[in-house]
Amino acid sequence: MSQTTLRVVARVIARPEKVEQVKSILTKLVEATRQEEGCITYELLQNHQDVTDFTFVEEWESQALLEAHLASAHIAQAQSQLEGAIAAEPDIRLYRLLA
Repeated sequence: MSQTTLRVVARVIARPEKVEQVKSILTKLVEATRQEEGCITYELLQNHQDVTDFTFVEEWESQALLEAHLASAHIAQAQSQLEGAIAAEPDIRLYRLLA
C-alpha cells in the first residue's frame, strides 16, 4: 500500500424493499472493476445491523484511473439499474493515507 494512492469510501443506501436488487447490482460490479487498470482494492461491504447500507472500500493508483472507472460502461449500467432502488445519491468520499 502506498501513501500516494487514492482511497475511496462509497456508500449506497437501498430502499428497504429493494435490498436484494441493489445487492445484486452492486455485487456484479466487483469482478469487472477488479480487472480495471489502476484498481488495487475493491471491496463491497453490507452493514450487519442495517442491511440497506452498502459500502465500497477502494484503492486506486491515481485520480485519473478512478475517473476512468467512474466513466466505465459497467458503472453507467449500474447507475441506470439503481434508479428508483436507492434512497439517495451515492455518497462517494476520497481520502489519502496519512499514517
